[in-house]
Amino acid sequence: MERDIQIVVIEDDEIIREGYALLISRTEGYQVVNTYASFDEAAKTITNDYPDVILLDIELPGTNGIQAIPRLKKLLPHAYILILTVYESEKTIFEALASGASGYLTKNTPAAKIVESIREVKDGGGPMSVNIARMVIRSFQKNQESPLSKRETQILEQVAEGKSRSQIAKDLFIDLETVRSHIKNIYLKLDVNSRADAIKTAKENKLI
Repeated sequence: MERDIQIVVIEDDEIIREGYALLISRTEGYQVVNTYASFDEAAKTITNDYPDVILLDIELPGTNGIQAIPRLKKLLPHAYILILTVYESEKTIFEALASGASGYLTKNTPAAKIVESIREVKDGGGPMSVNIARMVIRSFQKNQESPLSKRETQILEQVAEGKSRSQIAKDLFIDLETVRSHIKNIYLKLDVNSRADAIKTAKENKLI
């Protein structure tokens, strides 16, 4: 008889943590062997839990989820890490996957999908929320020969979302003058004179 999938939950919000534990443990074939409020707490005893799958949040006190992934992989090389977070930024997603996470779900994922994803990741799959999968595919579809730098691409994507220059500066933690300078360079590189033309040209050439 096949043993239950052994799961550890690392999530700092107690209500969410216990909610996941209850939901998963009620499902036949699944067993939550332990829960932790942080990686730093988990690191002390998690090797004794022998988990098959670790549900990991990104925003954690002390060592954050991204920093925790390679450390967990070192402690438990055969365990699969499934990210479950509110964060949907492209940078965070790729950092998590590049660090060794096997799947990436957002916290608005339906309960049944979370449970199904645990089995999927245990079977070698790479489950992702629909919006995350779209973002990953879109990133791979981008023109790799783009004349724009990574930062210019990032700024143009925010321009395309309708954000103002001051909002972009705030979101990217750079000053307004730097945003203006980048936009000027984008216009020069794309040989356009307006926001609308820059967005149109970028989309036609799969730069964003």
